[in-house]
Amino acid sequence: MNDLPGKPASASRTTLSHIMTHNDTNLLGTVHGGVIMKLVDDAAGAVAGRHSGGPAVTASMDEMLFLEPVRVGDLVHVRAQCNWTGRSSMEIGVRVLAERWNESTPAGHVGTAYLVFAAVDENGKPRPVPPVIPENERDRRRHQEAQIRRTHRLARRRAIKELRERRAADGMDQQSETV
Repeated sequence: MNDLPGKPASASRTTLSHIMTHNDTNLLGTVHGGVIMKLVDDAAGAVAGRHSGGPAVTASMDEMLFLEPVRVGDLVHVRAQCNWTGRSSMEIGVRVLAERWNESTPAGHVGTAYLVFAAVDENGKPRPVPPVIPENERDRRRHQEAQIRRTHRLARRRAIKELRERRAADGMDQQSETV
């Protein structure tokens, strides 16, 4: 059982901002999705480290939705917070916003991501994390949605494992598969 005192969701919220340049573009001339994903992972990692009080590593990215393209000259804001905690894992929710760097128009929602981080000790072994305390209705909704994503993630993992075990028992070769 985890005896660590809980931390409010606001204690580890983080915003990372970055102006997109030509170095960030893909072949279509918009910002490469991998650049956005790196910013998402960086912001989520900062939240995970803050919430857990030490090192945390990316365990999975459940979902990354790209809603609108990001362009050169956009000021991107990556907002992240801890939505849910387990014994040693945390779901970090990330919202990506973009605005023109030289205009006063509001930033638009361009992406959303959910990542799972594991808190680790100096030997890379899992360590306990404090529970997250939702502070308002939005935090409570995020916490409930995170529990649903966790249930689906575990069910998917279990179903894939069972399928692979059945295929192996039937003598089907899995050696040549790439993923």
